[in-house]
Amino acid sequence: MSGTDKTKAGVEIAGPVVILVEPQLGENIGMAARAMGNFALTELRLVNPRDGWPNIAAQRAAAGADHIVDHVRLFDTLPEAIADLDLVFATTARSHDQAKPVMGPEAAAKEMQGQIAGGGRAGILFGRERSGLTNEEVARANRIITYPVNPGFASLNLAQAVLLMGYEWFKLVTSGALPFAMPERSERATQEQMEAFFENLVRELDRVEFLRPAEKRETMLVNLRNIFFRMEPTKQDMHTLHGVIMAIAEGRKGPAKGGVLDSTQATRLRALIAEQGTVANLPDSRGSLRGLARLLRRNPTDAERALWHALSRDRRFAGQFKRQTPVGRHIPDFVSFIHRLAIELVGNDESEGVVADRAQRKAWLESRDYRVTEVRAADVEADLETELVRLQALIAEAK
Repeated sequence: MSGTDKTKAGVEIAGPVVILVEPQLGENIGMAARAMGNFALTELRLVNPRDGWPNIAAQRAAAGADHIVDHVRLFDTLPEAIADLDLVFATTARSHDQAKPVMGPEAAAKEMQGQIAGGGRAGILFGRERSGLTNEEVARANRIITYPVNPGFASLNLAQAVLLMGYEWFKLVTSGALPFAMPERSERATQEQMEAFFENLVRELDRVEFLRPAEKRETMLVNLRNIFFRMEPTKQDMHTLHGVIMAIAEGRKGPAKGGVLDSTQATRLRALIAEQGTVANLPDSRGSLRGLARLLRRNPTDAERALWHALSRDRRFAGQFKRQTPVGRHIPDFVSFIHRLAIELVGNDESEGVVADRAQRKAWLESRDYRVTEVRAADVEADLETELVRLQALIAEAK
């Protein structure tokens, strides 16, 4: 599990001494040092290591625990290694048939903490990889530590044994504090936002006749409402869910900002389509018109993106408008089929071809009982809320 951040300060805690008795492999010494570093144990003593010391294999296996490996203390005998300690624990998987307290690593950590807090010194003995500690070595300890493991397969790797003891020690002295927690979420969504989303969801489900049969509609709505209210979504969650519903409803891929053209290029694209009469010259194929609409949706202008963001997320308009959606053989910038209202964005310094194309589209829509309102792109970018209030008034007039 990778995760060492060298920019963070390590925890400094007075802890027990780790004593490895006649370790055989340098790699095991290095991995034991690494395990110690994980849990803020800093003092490592070696008793007569088989391959001598220092050991290049140990340094490599320590994986950055240089502050431990570089300060290892070397001893010829166990009595020398524990001479300055007040309380010594021997780790073993065998009983050794000795009359002294036997405890697990958690209980041992508690006793060590008390000893160290009182100014004493404690140490933990770990035996050879092949045979562990001898009876005589265990006899030099005050307590025995044994791990609750599978009795049919009780042998632990040296570094594993050190790690388990280090974990219990560190957990105790830090009160089990975790290094990080879930980031704070944004504010919880308001009831108003939840209702706006749910109304939008139900509207789209009705359009695809999902809430059937009719006699089960209310039960299904209750179940759906409970699903989302149990989630306790945030305001950001609501924005995302609104976007998901609209994306599914429109059949587009991802949010509007996922296009490949910038705002200037998107404006030129619209001008080119208008001046060339592209829509009028399309073959009598619904698929061709939808493809062109999809191209426009994926490459919005800045003003179009800003207005769409408001229309799709503001409770006053959420779920009521579609963007760059064919109406007959025309593609208005925004259209509400519910209110039979189209919105046309007017850019700066438009060519005669663009103006004429919009006028033709407006006349066609009005002949089919659509109201068409023009909104200047500059006004959207300068004072969006004023334009939204005006739009809200237009909708209210029709009711």
